[in-house]
Formats: sequence, structure tokens, C-alpha cells
Amino acid sequence: MKKTIALICVAVCMAAMAASPALAGELVLKGSTTVLPIAQRVAESYMKLHPDVKISLSGGGSSNGIKAIVDGTADIGNASRFIKSKEIKLATAKGIYPVPHRIALDCIVPVVHSKNPVSDLTTEQLKAIYLGKIRNWKEVGGADLRVVVISRDTSSGTFEVWEKLVMKKARVIPSALTVPSNGGLVQAVGTTPGAIGYIALGYLNDDIKALSVNRVPGTPETTRNGLYPISRPLFMFTNGWIKGRTADFMNYLLSKKGQQLVEEAGSIPVY
Repeated sequence: MKKTIALICVAVCMAAMAASPALAGELVLKGSTTVLPIAQRVAESYMKLHPDVKISLSGGGSSNGIKAIVDGTADIGNASRFIKSKEIKLATAKGIYPVPHRIALDCIVPVVHSKNPVSDLTTEQLKAIYLGKIRNWKEVGGADLRVVVISRDTSSGTFEVWEKLVMKKARVIPSALTVPSNGGLVQAVGTTPGAIGYIALGYLNDDIKALSVNRVPGTPETTRNGLYPISRPLFMFTNGWIKGRTADFMNYLLSKKGQQLVEEAGSIPVY
């Protein structure tokens, strides 16, 4: 961790040497599907204020967002996790200096089919389910129904936070179904009675049921005060310190109006 922080400090010190890959009047954002709703809402609002600016957005996961910064194919890489040491080394070897910008907070919520009677699981029970040790819902107070484990793919920042905070680096059962996005997971859980998955707070809807963890619901309040055990910051990464159009967009996102848009997108404002 100290090594990672040191490398980030180097990145900030050398930021003045970095250049934005975007053309004037154009911004490209790629990466996390957790950050995507925030980026979409802020981009729509920003383009109304600046009709001469074109902003293109795409998902693909946090790893792809950081990779886009390293490859020079995006101005902003969206990530629902912090950058890894190996990613920093790869970037700096190419003369790229990733700078993190914390733009929101989030919590990861376990979800089940809307008719599942279970309402709370402990972190130990969640781990046992994803290890394949708990295979029937009746083992945790539910109906006599097989548990269908659904997870995110390994390029997802949400997966990596779940792996760290819930699985404690243990491997998810190989038979688990994997989906590439929060939206895909919501659809899979909502149409499968025995399913369980995990999503960013902003993707909750009436088609699925959120579970509390250790009897603590995932909410903005429990995330801010640290009571909810599966929470995280959300980031946007840039190559070097922001300037020009990228700086203007980021300042708008972190303004009072921008943070209101973060909340409207279902995430938790930093300020």
C-alpha cells in the first residue's frame, strides 16, 4: 500500500508533463459500470450547458477504464476501486501518470429474487454461499430452494471489492454464473427465484430485493458512518493533473450541482 501511495505521489508530481488525449470540445470516458450512471447524468447536464462539447461514454469494467487511460484511448477512466500497483507500473513505464479523483461513495448490496423471504445475511454466510458451502436457502432460514450464485466478472471493480471484503481473497465457487455489468446482474437475479448476487447501490429497483448485512442495511447513512461493512469510494482517473475541458468537467462533477446529480444517479455524494 505504501508503495502504491508513493507511486501516486510521483504521478501527481509529474502531472504537469502529461497531456490529454482528447480533441478540443470532446471528452471520452470509459470503465466501471458502477460509475456509468453518474457519468451519464453529469455528462447530459454538462452538455446542455456546453452544446459545443461532445462526451462519449462506455462501460466495460474498472480494469478497462484504467487500461483506457494507459492506452490513451480515454480522457477519464471510471473505476469503482483504487488503481493497483501493477497498473501504476505499467502506466509509468509508458509515460502515463494516473491521478485518482474521488467523485462519490458507494456500498455493495447483496440482492435476491423479490419473493425470497430471507432479509439478512452475515458476512460469514455470504462468504459460505459464494464458496458453495451453503447450497440451499433453507440453511439460512429461507425456502427449500437451491441457491443460484451469480457474480461479476474479474474485470469488475465491484467483484474485486466483494472479493476483498466478503471473500477475504477466497475463490468464488467455479459454478457461479458471471455477468459483465450491474444491470445484467439485476436482470439475472430478478428472473431467477433462487438467485443471489451483489450490485452497486444505485442499481437497486423493485425487481429485486436488497439484503441487509450483519443486520445493517446498505444506505447512504450507514456508508458514510462506516457501519455498513461492504462500502467503497468511486473514482475517475486521468493521465496527469486535470486541465482544460477535462478540468472543467471534473470541477462541475464535484460542484454542488454535480454532487446533486451523483445523488440522483443513486450513489452517495462525497460532499
